Amino acid sequence: MSTQSPVENLFYLFDKTANIIQQELNCTYLEALAETAENVFHQSIIQDEISEMTKKRLEKEYQAVPIGHYSNEEIRKAYQLSLLKGMKHSTQSNHQMTPDAVSLFMGYLASKCMDNRKNISILDPAVGTGNLLTSIMNHIPSKEMIGFGSEIDDLLIRLAYNNSNLQKHTIQFFNQDSLEPLYIDPVDLVVCDIPIGYYPNDIGASKFSLKSNDGHSYSHHLFIEQSVKHTKAGGYLLLLIPNHLFTSDQADKMHRFIKEQCIIQGLVQLPLSMFKDEKSAKSIFILQKKGNEVTQPKQALLVDLPKFSNKDAMRGIIARIDSWFKTEKQPSTR
Repeated sequence: MSTQSPVENLFYLFDKTANIIQQELNCTYLEALAETAENVFHQSIIQDEISEMTKKRLEKEYQAVPIGHYSNEEIRKAYQLSLLKGMKHSTQSNHQMTPDAVSLFMGYLASKCMDNRKNISILDPAVGTGNLLTSIMNHIPSKEMIGFGSEIDDLLIRLAYNNSNLQKHTIQFFNQDSLEPLYIDPVDLVVCDIPIGYYPNDIGASKFSLKSNDGHSYSHHLFIEQSVKHTKAGGYLLLLIPNHLFTSDQADKMHRFIKEQCIIQGLVQLPLSMFKDEKSAKSIFILQKKGNEVTQPKQALLVDLPKFSNKDAMRGIIARIDSWFKTEKQPSTR
């Protein structure tokens, strides 16, 4: 009898079949992972170029681990482990993922922000492989939800599409530069691990309020503006931002923009131990877009998180956050 956990069983399935396909098709591990995820979802082998002998090997593996027996979170975590394995060998800097502990914590915060809403629309404008978006959708229980994701990288969005299908989430994906016009209506919740750096398209950047007056604009500033633009009045934004966001040379412009458009509900600083140095540290920025029923909290939620492994300290933080939401959050049943 197998002593492996459900996540280990699924990871073994994704990993072994991806390795088989990688050898057969002479492609990268991540490309093979996308192919095997398609097969698992369709419950058939869709690659015509795979030999009959290899098809039989794959069919044996797929039949041994029926995907329908697993929960969304088990599927997401196993797929994430496979993605992380593939990304270790990737040379592209954008092939990185939000740490799972952070995704889960953002899912908790999203559930608190969306607590009284019945129908929820969610956007991740830098969706990557879809791990953050599906993690958050998994942690907002018993809601009618539709998701949207935008991503410029062809392979990442294909992996995100398969990730969504395996978990049976309703998500529409857009393979494009997310700082170009997005043909997506404003949503109830925007979640994003904000890409950090410079945006090379100066003509595209010129359409943004947060554009630089000299040289390339900061892509993280433009992503924040794009996120606010695509949030409904009264909607929330959960943004993973660099801690240096408000100390950069263009911080004053960012301050003014946030003050004009949003209410700052909170800032949750992640443990510094998660990052290689203090310059790389990030926080979760909780914003609410201004609207008729939106009011400033008496006191914003300001939290320095302990290590996620410190369970006693985390329980105290969770209790404090629960209390803050109960006291400060404006009720909504939209």
